Amino acid sequence: MAVPAAVDLVDLALKATTAYQRPDLGARLQLTRKRLADPNVRVLIVGEFKQGKSQLVNALVNAPVCPVDDDISTAVPTVVRHAETTSVTLVRESADDDRPPERTEVPIGQLAEYVSEAGNPANRAGLSYAEVGLPRKLLAGGLVLVDTPGVGGLGSAHGAATMSVLPSADAVVLVSDAAQEYTAPELEFLSAAMKLCPNVACVVTKIDLYPHWRRIVEIDKGHLERAGIRADILPVSSMLRLHAAQTQDAALMEESGFKELIAFLLRKVVARADDLDRRSTAQDVLDVADQLATSMKAELTAQQDPERAEALVAELTQAKARADELRQRTARWQTTLNDGVADLISDIDYDLRDRLRTISREAEELLGAADPADMWDQFAEWLHQQVSSAASANFVWTAERARWLAGQVAEHFAEGAEIALPELRFGDAGEMGGKVGTLEQPEDEKFGLGQKLFTGMRGGYGGLLMIGLATSIAGMALLNPLSIGAGLLFGGKTVRDEKRRLLQRRQAEAKNAVRRHIDEVTFQVSKDSRDMLRRIQRDLRDHFTVLAEEVSTSLSESVAAAQSAVRTDTSHREKRIRDLKAELARIEALSERARKLGSSKAPATTAS
Repeated sequence: MAVPAAVDLVDLALKATTAYQRPDLGARLQLTRKRLADPNVRVLIVGEFKQGKSQLVNALVNAPVCPVDDDISTAVPTVVRHAETTSVTLVRESADDDRPPERTEVPIGQLAEYVSEAGNPANRAGLSYAEVGLPRKLLAGGLVLVDTPGVGGLGSAHGAATMSVLPSADAVVLVSDAAQEYTAPELEFLSAAMKLCPNVACVVTKIDLYPHWRRIVEIDKGHLERAGIRADILPVSSMLRLHAAQTQDAALMEESGFKELIAFLLRKVVARADDLDRRSTAQDVLDVADQLATSMKAELTAQQDPERAEALVAELTQAKARADELRQRTARWQTTLNDGVADLISDIDYDLRDRLRTISREAEELLGAADPADMWDQFAEWLHQQVSSAASANFVWTAERARWLAGQVAEHFAEGAEIALPELRFGDAGEMGGKVGTLEQPEDEKFGLGQKLFTGMRGGYGGLLMIGLATSIAGMALLNPLSIGAGLLFGGKTVRDEKRRLLQRRQAEAKNAVRRHIDEVTFQVSKDSRDMLRRIQRDLRDHFTVLAEEVSTSLSESVAAAQSAVRTDTSHREKRIRDLKAELARIEALSERARKLGSSKAPATTAS
């Protein structure tokens, strides 16, 4: 468990909900308990190809878990987590949500055959990710490192997939080597990542290979400052770290820069996640304690001041009526949620279509100015990057708007009060547009030497016959210099016209292929976006409905308790008052423990 004190507090609160017969409050605490049972803190290691991401992961855990080679690039995400023994598991997610993912254990020496581009090109094995378990102190606190394929900024296939999983990550580490300053795609990716993930760090690798790395770091800092990106830049050398770990050289370890990186992961990521667990758990327990104390406080007030009991019952009844209104479909927060999601779906769909229409126009201009047969590979790559960039940017905007809408609903649910929001589910990696096929290349009609000769002879024959017959009136032979020259001219023109026709046909078929691809992308990504927003709508609706029901139940019990207090005999009133004060003291002790937990900080953590 990441925070044992939080788990103990939730267990104590669960006992209280059982003792006071509030299973509805216990259900909320069970969700809190389930969340605490998973202490994992996910850190995505992202960056363009061949920047040293895999070697960085290996250096962090001091083990060659991720394949590294000049000719090897990562094709499948590799998840490195703590385990008692070293193990490798290949995971394939099922298309059916009700079926668990398929898990296959393989020897660690075979990992490269499944996660590298060389061993598993374009992920033809259909793996979702590979999971590596290692007995490492750094990972024991719940830290999970995810080595991702190269993203290439927003405009790449892996970039689009990585973007969709950023909201569920606890931190993102962008890796770029010291060979050059940040590129525009890297800055674009960083800017988007800052909007989706709370913690972002920039790691500059391979400082042992480039003497000018300090100058590169300074330039990168300037780029981040001008882009308005607030993130730490950590220069490191994975090779120095691995060598220092083998030789136990403290000076070399200091020079590698990994102490700062590990400090960032432990103090700003793991410790912050623990603090978040503490605060969220404390808030949940405080809310439950307040609900448990509501009816007791109402009864205690009525017992101590019977004359005010009727007024108290009236106040509680009005409060219950307001709580019941929150449960109605016509409640203001319900209207805000439904209208907001409908508007959001419309806006997101328009934004996506607008981006893709712009790409479609640019693509048709490119195809109209050149021969698709000569530029198809470069054009297909360009189009794929543009479409991925549009889908990623659309997803970032969707996530931002969804979070804003959740805040608006919370304000309307209880104006002036701080309401905890549920964790919004934005989808898994690769889900956004993951079913879209590649751009189909139209079939190219061959026009070789044989076809050119045949076409030329067919056109030349007409010219030869026409001019030959005309000149034969003047007494010349059918075959004469004029008729032969005309045949050659007509034949050449026919060949040129046929080449032009074939070019126009290729351009038209290529444009149609682009339109079909854009239409497929629009259809699939729009469907994924709508599904995601409806899932968020259901999560918010269920979350606030449960809160309204909890408040209504508490107020119902308060009304009943206050009414019961009026009928209590004088002889039993003093005893009941003492019992209520004792129960409220127990609940207050629970609340005090929650407040202390919420104000405490995670202890400093170290790792070798």
